Order: sequence, then C-alpha cells, then structure tokens
Amino acid sequence: MANALVSIQILPTTPEGQSVYPYVDRAIEIIKASGVPYRVAPLETTMEGELGQLLGVVQQMSEAMAELGCPSVISQVKIYYNPANGASMGRLLEKYPDGQ
Repeated sequence: MANALVSIQILPTTPEGQSVYPYVDRAIEIIKASGVPYRVAPLETTMEGELGQLLGVVQQMSEAMAELGCPSVISQVKIYYNPANGASMGRLLEKYPDGQ
C-alpha cells in the first residue's frame, strides 16, 4: 500500500534560454521509468508510492536536469504522507471521476 502522494512542478533554468518543454518531458520520462502510478496535470505531476521512493525520483529528476546542462533547477514539491491509512490518488479524486 502506498503511503504518500508527491506532486512536483520542475522549473529548470535552461542553457541559453531554451524552451523548458524537452526538459520537462525528460523529467516525466524519469517518473514513467520508475514504475510508480502518476498523473500529469497542466502545472504539476503527481506520483503515488512509498515516500522514500518518490523522493528518490525527485532527486533523479534534479540530477537529470544537471546532466542535460541546466545550471540550476527549482522543484516545487507537495507531499501528502499517510503511513497509517495509505495514500491514493483514486481515493482523493473519487468525487471527481472526470476531473471536473
């Protein structure tokens, strides 16, 4: 059972002012490769899993930005941690099945 939800908005400083979209795409590839359930939204992506694993994904994303040549990156992170009862995107969104 997952015990955390982590939402992240990654804001890389790109080399020479390039578009951030390829960098954000790479960050989402890292999330996908981690195997955790996730949901991409317009301003952030939410992941579901064990807190330590999710924070490790955040670290991998930051390191990937540096490897791609970004001089710095800001990550805005929200954490919902519920070790007693677990954390689930589905449970939190059950009232809004269509995202409305």
